[in-house]
Order: sequence, then C-alpha cells, then structure tokens
Amino acid sequence: MPTVYGDIQSGNCYKIALLFSQLEIEHDWREILVVNGETRTEDFLALNPAGQIPVVVLDNDEVLTQSNAILNLFASDTHLMPTDPLDRFRVQEWQFYEQYNHEPTIAVRRFIKKFLGLPPERRSEYDSKEAPGYRALEVMEKRLANHEFLVGNSYSVADISLYAYTHVADEGGFDLSRFPGIGYWLQRVRQQPGYLSMS
Repeated sequence: MPTVYGDIQSGNCYKIALLFSQLEIEHDWREILVVNGETRTEDFLALNPAGQIPVVVLDNDEVLTQSNAILNLFASDTHLMPTDPLDRFRVQEWQFYEQYNHEPTIAVRRFIKKFLGLPPERRSEYDSKEAPGYRALEVMEKRLANHEFLVGNSYSVADISLYAYTHVADEGGFDLSRFPGIGYWLQRVRQQPGYLSMS
C-alpha cells in the first residue's frame, strides 16, 4: 500500500487523492503542511531533497515525486490513460502546459491570497499573475468550449491535472464565470465516479 505525503488543500497533492479515489487505490495519507515548514525538515528532505509535495513511497521504498508523473504511473493501465499513442501525447501536452503556464500563475496567486493573506510585500507578485493566469484559462476555454474533455472524448488524467487548480481558481481572485466551457467541464468532472472533494 503506497504512502502519500501531501496537503489535500494543495492542488498538486489533491490530484493524487482524486486519482486514488477514482481508481480505488488503498493508501496511507500523511498530511504535510508547507505553511508550517514541514517540507523543510530533515526527515522530509531525506525523502525529497527538493522539499516539495506530493511524495509517494511504494512498498519497496521507492520514492516518487512530481504530481503529474505520479498520476501517469498509477493510471498507466487504466481507463484514465488513453491507449492511442497520440492521445497519450496529448495528455502529457496538457500536463506540461499545466506545470509551465497554469500552475505558476493560478496556483501561486491562490497561495498568496488564501494561505498568506495577501501580504503587502507580495502584492506586486500577486498582481503580476493575473494576466498570464487568465491567458492560461483562455487556452483551456478554447478547447472546452467545443469538447467535453481535454483529450479525446473521455475523462482522463489530463482532466485531473488541470482540474486541481482550475476548480479553486476563484480563491486566487480569478472570475471563472468568464469561461462557460470551463464551467460545464468542471461540472462533468464532479460527476465522475469516485469523485473526491478537496474540502
């Protein structure tokens, strides 16, 4: 049974919780809070020197890091990973987009507002994330305005990767009502078997 070190309020960790719920993977969840400095302890850094969550430790003591890579490993032979090679590529295409364009804007802005309380010394950083965050959402909207899911015609780990921070983007000051395609997609994700709420 894998052990997961994570914070359920972190989108990157929530991805793992959602996947494990939908695939009914038994696991031991150990809550680690970044805001309390728990990822900087000697014991945690021995698991992941990068000091990041989530971390998954397998029964053979192999340590897995990076949320989307973890998703892909556990979903590799399931209905949540497409079998078509091009669709598998599209999954990774969206996941790289999520980590390079989406997470650094939407997740960071949410963290500054929700968890730090929008301190004055980070106000300029918070403001600087608004325009690129909306651009990231606009890219998703272009796809979801005419498609039910991000890849192919069915729900996949690509949707899990992007859902994690998109569904709480309003906590970072983003107005999701501007994106009807995303809104309907969020509803479809919530209707999937085994859905797990972040709260």
